[in-house]
Amino acid sequence: MENRWKMIILAGAAAFWLAACTSPASDSGDRPADHTVNKAGAYHKTGLNDPLANCVSCHGADLRGGTAGVSCFKCHGQKW
Repeated sequence: MENRWKMIILAGAAAFWLAACTSPASDSGDRPADHTVNKAGAYHKTGLNDPLANCVSCHGADLRGGTAGVSCFKCHGQKW
């Protein structure tokens, strides 16, 4: 029974992870209020064109999560 619940939770987490970049964040509060620039269906904070200067405070020096817990590479891959 315990393994069944682990599998259900794991499947739910996987579904959430797979869906995270397939649709834009809505205005229902699932993004920070200052992330208002919609680029390719994903909301960013102003200054998104210089991520190493403007995104590292929340997404970490390597942009892999930081205190936000969201990696920029999740949606951007290795293209920049």
